[in-house]
Amino acid sequence: MQTAPPLSSVPTPAGGGSGALVVSIHDVSTVTRGRVDEMLRDLAEDGVSVTSLLVIPDHHHRGPIDQDSGFAPWLRAQVSAGHEAVLHGYYHLRPSKDGEGMATRVITSHYTAGEGEFHDPLFSEALELLRRGKEALSACGVPFRGFIAPAWLLGHEAERAVRSEGFAYTTRIGSVIDLENGLSFASRSMVYSVRAPWRRSVSLLWNEALFRGLRKAPLLRIGLHPPDWDYPSIRRHVLKCLRLAAANRKVTTYGEWLDQWRRSGHERGRP
Repeated sequence: MQTAPPLSSVPTPAGGGSGALVVSIHDVSTVTRGRVDEMLRDLAEDGVSVTSLLVIPDHHHRGPIDQDSGFAPWLRAQVSAGHEAVLHGYYHLRPSKDGEGMATRVITSHYTAGEGEFHDPLFSEALELLRRGKEALSACGVPFRGFIAPAWLLGHEAERAVRSEGFAYTTRIGSVIDLENGLSFASRSMVYSVRAPWRRSVSLLWNEALFRGLRKAPLLRIGLHPPDWDYPSIRRHVLKCLRLAAANRKVTTYGEWLDQWRRSGHERGRP
């Protein structure tokens, strides 16, 4: 993996002001569709008209997207409106394993509440989940190019499987990765933690500081989850940050942003 040139070298998209803004909504599924609809309405009112929708094909085994009569037409409508569908795991669950070390338990149980599905699967296991996920999204009739692992935890064998399945890009919490060109762009994502009162308090302080620190970043990333909308203080902070960011940035998706990078790289004579 090569480190890409600084993001400051990427031309600002037309109408983009001081840079780009990508808002991703994680955990989009048959379980969360109603809440995601509410989020999309709120985001649109504050200037965010397109997002990257991270879709779980069978959220916690509670309903395959390709077997839900309402989900596929809903997702097609969102993509037609300019949003982007992204594969986001398959079940979004990682079963506990015998003999796990303390570090693994901390990451997969406490940090992600057992949802680090692509943290450490075997290559064959990851490949099977990816292929099933691709089939489910394809059955919904929407285009997709990216894969983003639950909680951004993508192990070595899982990443190898993602590459072998031909995905164009993935992201981690601190980077956007062009899988076709092998380039990694340093870019920290804002994200909120809401599972406990102390987490929400710390999260508000941390994200306020991070937002201020990223004011001049060419690419601003904000990752949202449906439970964020359960807490008015989190919701207000998200929308405040988005109003400020959308006022002078180009609101885009991961796929569109990567396309912009590739076009600019071609113009500079990059392969």
